[in-house]
Amino acid sequence: MRFGYSERCLAHDTGDRHPENPDRLRAIRRGLAKRHGVEYTEADPASRAAVTAVHDEGYVDELESFCADGGGNWDPDTVAGEETWDAALMSAGLAQWAAETALAGENGRRTPFSIGRPPGHHAVPDDAMGFCFFNNAAVAAQSVIDDGLADSVAIFDWDVHHGNGTQDVFYDRGDVFYASIHEEGLYPDTGDLLETGQGSGEGTTANLPLAAGAGDADYRYAVEEAIAPAIERFDPDLLVVSAGFDAHRHDPISRMRVSSEGYALLTDRMRALVDRLDAAAAYVLEGGYGLDTLAEGVSMVHETYDGRSPVVDDAEPDERTEQLVAELRTALDL
Repeated sequence: MRFGYSERCLAHDTGDRHPENPDRLRAIRRGLAKRHGVEYTEADPASRAAVTAVHDEGYVDELESFCADGGGNWDPDTVAGEETWDAALMSAGLAQWAAETALAGENGRRTPFSIGRPPGHHAVPDDAMGFCFFNNAAVAAQSVIDDGLADSVAIFDWDVHHGNGTQDVFYDRGDVFYASIHEEGLYPDTGDLLETGQGSGEGTTANLPLAAGAGDADYRYAVEEAIAPAIERFDPDLLVVSAGFDAHRHDPISRMRVSSEGYALLTDRMRALVDRLDAAAAYVLEGGYGLDTLAEGVSMVHETYDGRSPVVDDAEPDERTEQLVAELRTALDL
């Protein structure tokens, strides 16, 4: 794969004890150093215009001033420093690079994956939250639509937390489909199954809040029976995967049971989906707070695109997952 990366993202200083810290990117780089076929690219930072296409100008101005004044705690969880402004613009720019590169025809072993920080999927149009300042995936999706590179974009968010910000940006839009598998009741406690969009966006949001303890079989079943069919019906030009790795069974802040192999399975299903659709695919880093499991998860995505076939076990999904999937299929009229 081609990885979008910039040292400027390391300058976002959240403090030594914050789970979202520069060591996340360093761990990913160490993990990828053991793999073949890894290529790094640095992109331009996002412009203010690209950011304000999905965020309110007043919020963007306030964040810039906050960082220029030295930063601090934006909220109890979300910490900024003087360099956060530049890092956030770079993280969004890397996501733009991934989307644009994918639509330019880079695929297979050259599929783009942006590994920027801070992450983005909790950032709502007028506020930062959940470690996120600019919604990287949303900026990328909006920019390729605005630039005429794509008519429609699907975003599949497999982070353990619901991407409330991404949903909010596109909830009433018919040109962007947002799908999320997340842990029920976990921060920010959004993403109800019956939230399917409104107005022009009716039917373009798909939420699957799985019970704590869901593992590989549950995720595989959810993708094969609901998420992939919904995206396939939407038929996007581009699929952006908001790739968080905090549903891993050893991640310190969730109770899910996805294995490293499970991320290979998810990647394989997404790769097959875009092949069927003749669509482009780009990956954008979100969460993941166990350094070893984060590095392993990203490496599994890379190895899957490098030709490694995932191992599928014979485990069956939980009955609760089967029921939720059936309810989602009904809600989306699949």
